[in-house]
Amino acid sequence: MPSRQHPARARRWPLAIALLLLGSAGIAAAWILLADARGAQSSWMAVIAALDAAWLLRLARARPGTVRALAGATATALAIVIANFGIVASQLARPMGMLPWESALKLGPHHAWTLASLANAPVDLAWLAAGLVIAAVLSR
Repeated sequence: MPSRQHPARARRWPLAIALLLLGSAGIAAAWILLADARGAQSSWMAVIAALDAAWLLRLARARPGTVRALAGATATALAIVIANFGIVASQLARPMGMLPWESALKLGPHHAWTLASLANAPVDLAWLAAGLVIAAVLSR
């Protein structure tokens, strides 16, 4: 049975995915800079990442539904992972006399996970979970 999906709608998902990847990287970079300037995790930025993901999906005119909600939550989770990895890398870079991106290239995922889990208090985890929920709700 042939697909009845409109060709213009089928072409929107590559744009939406590209926007989400760029948006996740951009919001994560802003989050890393803010956390470095404040000397704190700034986990409330997960909510900003969720709002950004929902807005980008609407901007790309992705079809509403479960897939769009999942895409928004995934983009927010990606921003959370990138930001936490970058925050750990920037915090390790300073005492070692390195630049943050040099530290990020040497930082392994297990070490980053350990340090991020030590740095995130229960209130930070609540902000991260709230960001994921908000992303799923607003993106649908």
